Amino acid sequence: MNSRHNLRSLTIFAGLVLGMTGCTQVDAGNLGVVMKWGEIQDVALQEGIHFRTPVKTQIVNISTRVHKMEASASASSKDLQVVSTKIALNYRLDASQIVEIFRNVGTRIAVESTILDPALQESLKKATAQYTAEELITKRQEVKETLAESIRVTLAKSDVLVTELSITDFQFDPQYQQAVEAKQVAEQRALTARNDLARIKVEAEQEEAKARGTANAMLARAEAEAKAQELLRKTISPEIVYLRAVEKWDGRQPSVVGDGGAILDLGSIKKATGR
Repeated sequence: MNSRHNLRSLTIFAGLVLGMTGCTQVDAGNLGVVMKWGEIQDVALQEGIHFRTPVKTQIVNISTRVHKMEASASASSKDLQVVSTKIALNYRLDASQIVEIFRNVGTRIAVESTILDPALQESLKKATAQYTAEELITKRQEVKETLAESIRVTLAKSDVLVTELSITDFQFDPQYQQAVEAKQVAEQRALTARNDLARIKVEAEQEEAKARGTANAMLARAEAEAKAQELLRKTISPEIVYLRAVEKWDGRQPSVVGDGGAILDLGSIKKATGR
């Protein structure tokens, strides 16, 4: 009786173990590559719980999320200066080709060491060879775009998708770095001096124009006054003088008389006024 009970318990336990080992899970952000007796199947499993035949079937989780990889590399610039840099690459594996990636390369870690690192090294050499050492500093954004495009094209052939790339640092020989920085400082100072000279020139021209305008205005006023005086001289006559005197005369004879007689000649005034 006890033997039968023990056998039954052992059978149940074996069934539970077999049931547990017959289940597998594909984690979130992953696809499950199925291998039966070591042969890779063409269809990957989606996220979730899946049943499998123990021993016969193996499931390998392959991440399809975005991952970051950093690499250090050295190359020569167009003017043969040695440049070292650090590159940060964000990438993900093409989910639609995950089975082929695993079949041809292996896991994601294998992809990084076999595909990504050599591609970064080669693309950096191609990109830096198009620029002088100075341009690598002054045209960093353009260099980044050139490098990113080269890496994007290269990795697309291996079903690796680039989402972002950044150049975190450029390092040159210290003496060369100092020479480049000194040149940039000198150019900036020269530009500042040229701007100051242009500003001074404009200000001087403005002052000159202002003085010229003032002088022209004064000349115009003087000419106008001279013309007025000339016109006055041409139009004035003794009769007008007498008329102006009559207009201002109050009708009384002056109390002071000079040697020549009265100051006002009444006869001339009457004649001038038609009286």
